[in-house]
Amino acid sequence: MSKWERKFGKYAIPNLTAVLIICYVAGYLLQIFAPAFMEYLTLNPYAILHGQVWRLFTWIISPPTGIGPFVIIMLLFYYSLGSLLEQVWGTWKYNVYIFTGLFLSVVGSFIAMGAYYLLLGEIDPLIAGVWFGVQAHSFSTYYVNMSIFLACAAIFPDLEIRLMFVVSVKAKWLGILYGLVMAVDAFDMIESRAWFSAAAILASLLNFAIFFFRSKNHMHLNPRQIKRRAEFRQDVRKGTQARITKHKCAICGRSDEEDPSLEFRFCSKCNGNYEYCQHHLFTHQHVQ
Repeated sequence: MSKWERKFGKYAIPNLTAVLIICYVAGYLLQIFAPAFMEYLTLNPYAILHGQVWRLFTWIISPPTGIGPFVIIMLLFYYSLGSLLEQVWGTWKYNVYIFTGLFLSVVGSFIAMGAYYLLLGEIDPLIAGVWFGVQAHSFSTYYVNMSIFLACAAIFPDLEIRLMFVVSVKAKWLGILYGLVMAVDAFDMIESRAWFSAAAILASLLNFAIFFFRSKNHMHLNPRQIKRRAEFRQDVRKGTQARITKHKCAICGRSDEEDPSLEFRFCSKCNGNYEYCQHHLFTHQHVQ
Protein backbone atom coordinates (compact mmCIF):
# COMPACT_ATOMS: atom_id res chain seq x y z
CA MET A 1 0.00 0.00 0.00
CA SER A 2 2.78 2.46 0.87
CA LYS A 3 4.59 1.73 -2.38
CA TRP A 4 1.45 2.42 -4.41
CA GLU A 5 0.78 5.56 -2.39
CA ARG A 6 4.22 6.95 -3.19
CA LYS A 7 3.58 6.42 -6.89
CA PHE A 8 -0.07 7.38 -7.23
CA GLY A 9 -0.95 9.20 -4.01
CA LYS A 10 -0.84 12.57 -5.77
CA TYR A 11 -3.84 11.49 -7.86
CA ALA A 12 -6.04 10.80 -4.84
CA ILE A 13 -9.24 12.86 -4.69
CA PRO A 14 -9.44 14.98 -1.53
CA ASN A 15 -12.78 15.22 0.27
CA LEU A 16 -14.12 12.28 -1.75
CA THR A 17 -17.26 12.00 0.38
CA ALA A 18 -18.36 15.46 -0.74
CA VAL A 19 -17.78 14.43 -4.37
CA LEU A 20 -20.03 11.39 -3.88
CA ILE A 21 -22.77 13.53 -2.34
CA ILE A 22 -22.58 15.91 -5.30
CA CYS A 23 -23.04 12.87 -7.56
CA TYR A 24 -26.13 11.91 -5.54
CA VAL A 25 -27.57 15.41 -5.98
CA ALA A 26 -27.07 15.10 -9.74
CA GLY A 27 -28.80 11.70 -9.62
CA TYR A 28 -31.76 13.09 -7.66
CA LEU A 29 -32.17 15.91 -10.18
CA LEU A 30 -32.13 13.43 -13.06
CA GLN A 31 -34.69 11.24 -11.30
CA ILE A 32 -36.99 14.24 -10.99
CA PHE A 33 -36.52 15.97 -14.35
CA ALA A 34 -35.23 13.21 -16.67
CA PRO A 35 -36.11 9.77 -15.28
CA ALA A 36 -35.96 8.16 -18.74
CA PHE A 37 -32.40 9.40 -19.26
CA MET A 38 -31.42 8.02 -15.84
CA GLU A 39 -32.12 4.51 -17.17
CA TYR A 40 -29.09 4.88 -19.44
CA LEU A 41 -26.76 5.49 -16.51
CA THR A 42 -27.45 2.54 -14.19
CA LEU A 43 -25.12 -0.43 -13.64
CA ASN A 44 -26.56 -2.80 -16.24
CA PRO A 45 -23.93 -5.45 -17.10
CA TYR A 46 -25.97 -6.69 -20.07
CA ALA A 47 -25.98 -3.20 -21.61
CA ILE A 48 -22.27 -2.74 -20.83
CA LEU A 49 -21.41 -5.89 -22.76
CA HIS A 50 -23.43 -4.50 -25.67
CA GLY A 51 -21.42 -1.31 -25.97
CA GLN A 52 -22.74 1.02 -23.26
CA VAL A 53 -19.44 1.09 -21.40
CA TRP A 54 -20.12 4.49 -19.84
CA ARG A 55 -22.36 2.70 -17.33
CA LEU A 56 -19.21 1.42 -15.60
CA PHE A 57 -18.78 4.97 -14.25
CA THR A 58 -22.14 6.76 -14.50
CA TRP A 59 -23.90 4.35 -12.12
CA ILE A 60 -22.12 6.14 -9.28
CA ILE A 61 -24.67 8.97 -9.51
CA SER A 62 -27.50 6.51 -8.77
CA PRO A 63 -28.71 7.84 -5.40
CA PRO A 64 -29.19 5.36 -2.55
CA THR A 65 -32.91 6.11 -1.99
CA GLY A 66 -35.55 8.65 -2.86
CA ILE A 67 -35.08 12.24 -1.73
CA GLY A 68 -36.57 13.37 1.57
CA PRO A 69 -35.68 15.13 4.86
CA PHE A 70 -34.44 11.90 6.45
CA VAL A 71 -32.20 11.19 3.45
CA ILE A 72 -30.65 14.65 3.70
CA ILE A 73 -29.86 14.03 7.39
CA MET A 74 -28.33 10.65 6.54
CA LEU A 75 -26.17 12.13 3.78
CA LEU A 76 -24.86 14.74 6.21
CA PHE A 77 -24.21 11.94 8.71
CA TYR A 78 -22.23 9.92 6.15
CA TYR A 79 -20.33 13.04 5.11
CA SER A 80 -19.12 13.47 8.69
CA LEU A 81 -18.17 9.77 8.92
CA GLY A 82 -16.37 9.84 5.57
CA SER A 83 -14.46 12.98 6.52
CA LEU A 84 -13.44 11.34 9.79
CA LEU A 85 -12.16 8.26 7.97
CA GLU A 86 -10.21 10.40 5.52
CA GLN A 87 -8.63 12.27 8.40
CA VAL A 88 -7.57 9.02 10.12
CA TRP A 89 -6.46 7.04 7.06
CA GLY A 90 -5.32 9.84 4.83
CA THR A 91 -6.74 10.76 1.43
CA TRP A 92 -5.03 7.94 -0.47
CA LYS A 93 -6.19 5.03 1.71
CA TYR A 94 -9.71 6.43 1.96
CA ASN A 95 -9.83 6.66 -1.84
CA VAL A 96 -8.66 3.06 -2.10
CA TYR A 97 -11.39 1.92 0.30
CA ILE A 98 -14.20 3.70 -1.57
CA PHE A 99 -13.04 2.77 -5.08
CA THR A 100 -12.48 -0.84 -4.01
CA GLY A 101 -16.11 -0.94 -2.90
CA LEU A 102 -17.24 0.52 -6.23
CA PHE A 103 -15.06 -1.92 -8.18
CA LEU A 104 -16.36 -4.93 -6.25
CA SER A 105 -19.91 -3.77 -6.93
CA VAL A 106 -19.21 -3.73 -10.68
CA VAL A 107 -17.64 -7.20 -10.51
CA GLY A 108 -20.58 -8.42 -8.45
CA SER A 109 -23.07 -7.23 -11.08
CA PHE A 110 -21.37 -9.32 -13.77
CA ILE A 111 -21.19 -12.36 -11.48
CA ALA A 112 -24.91 -11.95 -10.75
CA MET A 113 -25.72 -11.79 -14.47
CA GLY A 114 -23.67 -14.94 -15.02
CA ALA A 115 -25.61 -16.66 -12.23
CA TYR A 116 -28.89 -15.83 -13.95
CA TYR A 117 -27.66 -17.25 -17.25
CA LEU A 118 -26.52 -20.44 -15.53
CA LEU A 119 -29.89 -20.71 -13.83
CA LEU A 120 -32.21 -19.77 -16.70
CA GLY A 121 -30.11 -20.73 -19.68
CA GLU A 122 -30.46 -18.70 -22.88
CA ILE A 123 -32.63 -15.58 -22.49
CA ASP A 124 -34.36 -13.77 -25.33
CA PRO A 125 -32.27 -10.61 -26.05
CA LEU A 126 -35.27 -8.27 -25.92
CA ILE A 127 -36.43 -9.69 -22.62
CA ALA A 128 -32.88 -9.75 -21.22
CA GLY A 129 -32.29 -6.08 -22.04
CA VAL A 130 -35.41 -4.97 -20.19
CA TRP A 131 -35.11 -7.46 -17.33
CA PHE A 132 -31.45 -6.73 -16.54
CA GLY A 133 -32.28 -3.02 -16.76
CA VAL A 134 -34.79 -3.46 -13.94
CA GLN A 135 -32.35 -5.53 -11.88
CA ALA A 136 -29.65 -2.86 -12.33
CA HIS A 137 -31.53 -0.62 -9.88
CA SER A 138 -30.33 -2.95 -7.12
CA PHE A 139 -26.92 -1.36 -7.53
CA SER A 140 -26.45 2.08 -6.05
CA THR A 141 -23.84 3.45 -3.68
CA TYR A 142 -26.13 2.70 -0.73
CA TYR A 143 -24.09 -0.29 0.39
CA VAL A 144 -20.84 1.58 -0.23
CA ASN A 145 -22.10 4.16 2.25
CA MET A 146 -22.91 1.39 4.67
CA SER A 147 -19.33 0.12 4.41
CA ILE A 148 -18.21 3.59 5.52
CA PHE A 149 -20.29 3.19 8.66
CA LEU A 150 -18.91 -0.31 9.31
CA ALA A 151 -15.35 0.99 9.02
CA CYS A 152 -16.07 3.83 11.46
CA ALA A 153 -17.68 1.39 13.88
CA ALA A 154 -14.55 -0.79 13.73
CA ILE A 155 -12.12 2.11 14.24
CA PHE A 156 -14.19 4.00 16.83
CA PRO A 157 -16.15 1.29 18.66
CA ASP A 158 -16.95 3.60 21.57
CA LEU A 159 -18.15 6.50 19.41
CA GLU A 160 -21.50 7.69 20.74
CA ILE A 161 -24.25 7.96 18.10
CA ARG A 162 -27.62 9.46 19.01
CA LEU A 163 -30.53 7.70 17.34
CA MET A 164 -33.26 10.19 16.53
CA PHE A 165 -31.06 12.73 18.38
CA VAL A 166 -32.20 11.19 21.68
CA VAL A 167 -31.01 7.61 22.34
CA SER A 168 -27.23 7.28 22.68
CA VAL A 169 -25.75 4.03 21.33
CA LYS A 170 -22.13 3.03 20.82
CA ALA A 171 -21.05 2.60 17.24
CA LYS A 172 -19.80 -0.96 17.78
CA TRP A 173 -23.27 -2.23 18.70
CA LEU A 174 -24.85 -0.55 15.69
CA GLY A 175 -22.07 -1.92 13.49
CA ILE A 176 -22.61 -5.48 14.76
CA LEU A 177 -26.38 -5.15 14.35
CA TYR A 178 -26.10 -3.77 10.85
CA GLY A 179 -23.55 -6.40 9.82
CA LEU A 180 -25.91 -9.17 10.99
CA VAL A 181 -28.85 -7.60 9.18
CA MET A 182 -26.82 -7.36 5.98
CA ALA A 183 -25.70 -10.99 6.27
CA VAL A 184 -29.29 -12.19 6.81
CA ASP A 185 -30.52 -10.06 3.89
CA ALA A 186 -27.79 -11.46 1.63
CA PHE A 187 -28.72 -15.03 2.62
CA ASP A 188 -32.40 -14.35 1.91
CA MET A 189 -31.55 -12.81 -1.48
CA ILE A 190 -29.45 -15.83 -2.44
CA GLU A 191 -32.18 -18.20 -1.30
CA SER A 192 -34.78 -16.34 -3.36
CA ARG A 193 -32.33 -16.14 -6.29
CA ALA A 194 -32.28 -12.33 -6.29
CA TRP A 195 -28.64 -12.41 -7.37
CA PHE A 196 -28.25 -8.71 -8.13
CA SER A 197 -29.39 -7.58 -4.67
CA ALA A 198 -27.26 -10.28 -3.04
CA ALA A 199 -24.19 -9.25 -5.06
CA ALA A 200 -24.61 -5.60 -4.01
CA ILE A 201 -24.69 -6.57 -0.32
CA LEU A 202 -21.83 -9.07 -0.54
CA ALA A 203 -19.61 -6.58 -2.39
CA SER A 204 -20.00 -4.13 0.49
CA LEU A 205 -19.29 -6.79 3.12
CA LEU A 206 -16.28 -8.08 1.18
CA ASN A 207 -14.84 -4.59 0.93
CA PHE A 208 -15.10 -4.16 4.70
CA ALA A 209 -13.74 -7.68 5.34
CA ILE A 210 -10.64 -6.93 3.26
CA PHE A 211 -10.08 -3.73 5.23
CA PHE A 212 -10.70 -5.44 8.59
CA PHE A 213 -8.29 -8.34 8.14
CA ARG A 214 -5.57 -6.10 6.72
CA SER A 215 -5.87 -3.44 9.41
CA LYS A 216 -7.29 -5.10 12.53
CA ASN A 217 -4.02 -4.63 14.45
CA HIS A 218 -3.89 -0.90 13.69
CA MET A 219 -7.48 0.24 13.50
CA HIS A 220 -8.34 1.34 17.04
CA LEU A 221 -7.74 5.06 17.36
CA ASN A 222 -9.45 7.50 19.63
CA PRO A 223 -10.00 11.23 19.01
CA ARG A 224 -7.07 12.14 21.28
CA GLN A 225 -4.72 10.00 19.19
CA ILE A 226 -6.05 11.58 16.02
CA LYS A 227 -5.38 15.03 17.44
CA ARG A 228 -1.82 14.07 18.42
CA ARG A 229 -1.22 12.66 14.95
CA ALA A 230 -2.49 15.85 13.31
CA GLU A 231 -0.35 18.03 15.61
CA PHE A 232 2.70 15.87 14.87
CA ARG A 233 2.19 16.23 11.12
CA GLN A 234 1.78 19.98 11.52
CA ASP A 235 4.99 20.23 13.57
CA VAL A 236 6.86 18.21 10.94
CA ARG A 237 5.66 20.54 8.20
CA LYS A 238 6.68 23.59 10.20
CA GLY A 239 10.09 22.08 10.91
CA THR A 240 10.59 21.31 7.24
CA GLN A 241 9.68 24.84 6.24
CA ALA A 242 12.02 26.27 8.88
CA ARG A 243 14.92 24.25 7.50
CA ILE A 244 14.49 25.74 4.03
CA THR A 245 17.34 28.21 3.51
CA LYS A 246 16.25 31.66 2.33
CA HIS A 247 18.95 33.95 1.02
CA LYS A 248 18.65 37.70 1.40
CA CYS A 249 21.10 40.45 0.55
CA ALA A 250 22.13 42.61 3.52
CA ILE A 251 22.41 45.69 1.25
CA CYS A 252 19.51 45.68 -1.22
CA GLY A 253 17.25 43.30 0.66
CA ARG A 254 16.44 41.21 -2.39
CA SER A 255 16.01 37.46 -1.84
CA ASP A 256 16.12 34.31 -3.94
CA GLU A 257 12.33 34.11 -3.66
CA GLU A 258 11.97 37.41 -5.49
CA ASP A 259 14.66 36.67 -8.06
CA PRO A 260 15.83 33.02 -8.34
CA SER A 261 18.62 34.08 -10.73
CA LEU A 262 20.49 35.90 -7.96
CA GLU A 263 23.54 34.27 -6.40
CA PHE A 264 24.42 34.84 -2.75
CA ARG A 265 27.66 34.54 -0.76
CA PHE A 266 28.76 35.21 2.81
CA CYS A 267 31.56 37.75 3.27
CA SER A 268 34.52 36.32 5.20
CA LYS A 269 35.79 39.81 6.12
CA CYS A 270 32.56 40.98 7.77
CA ASN A 271 32.15 40.48 11.50
CA GLY A 272 29.00 38.32 11.59
CA ASN A 273 26.91 36.28 9.18
CA TYR A 274 26.25 38.83 6.48
CA GLU A 275 25.11 37.60 3.09
CA TYR A 276 25.25 39.56 -0.15
CA CYS A 277 24.00 39.12 -3.70
CA GLN A 278 26.46 39.09 -6.60
CA HIS A 279 25.89 42.82 -7.18
CA HIS A 280 27.02 43.82 -3.67
CA LEU A 281 29.43 41.06 -2.67
CA PHE A 282 32.52 43.03 -3.75
CA THR A 283 31.17 46.60 -3.41
CA HIS A 284 29.79 46.63 0.13
CA GLN A 285 31.46 48.20 3.16
CA HIS A 286 32.73 45.51 5.53
CA VAL A 287 31.08 45.30 8.91
CA GLN A 288 33.71 45.33 11.69
